[in-house]
Amino acid sequence: MKKYIITAVFSLFSIISITAQSKSDAQVSKLYQNYLTIKSALASDDADKTSKAATEFIKTASAVDLKVVTEGNLNTLRKDATVISDARSIDAQRETFSNLSDNMIALAKEFKLSEKPIFVQYCPMADASWLSNEEKIVNPYYGSSMLSCGSVKSTIK
Repeated sequence: MKKYIITAVFSLFSIISITAQSKSDAQVSKLYQNYLTIKSALASDDADKTSKAATEFIKTASAVDLKVVTEGNLNTLRKDATVISDARSIDAQRETFSNLSDNMIALAKEFKLSEKPIFVQYCPMADASWLSNEEKIVNPYYGSSMLSCGSVKSTIK
């Protein structure tokens, strides 16, 4: 009987752990979706939309469980997103997006952000990378002036 109780307790902890893990992955996945919205707004040369998307990113980052992503990492992400949100110039937003992207790339390597592959793309003109959920290059650093400039550097599965 004691053996069955111990087995039941371990099973319960496993279920709780798996549930917590999928919830945490969902929180971090939402952060990734917000990041993609920022990237798309930059690619479309829309500073206002970029600012709003960055504000949503901050809200999502504030809701992520600190047991999942460390407070220091979240603070760095929020700081970059706040600079993007507060900036009124698309050039200033793009400059900070490079930092946000570097931190999101590190997060993508640590967590499963998407069921589909995530592409790490690179713009040689900006000397900066970004994440995308598709192979097609849509450059957030130069928008319409060089929308297809760049290449896929790696894939995170």
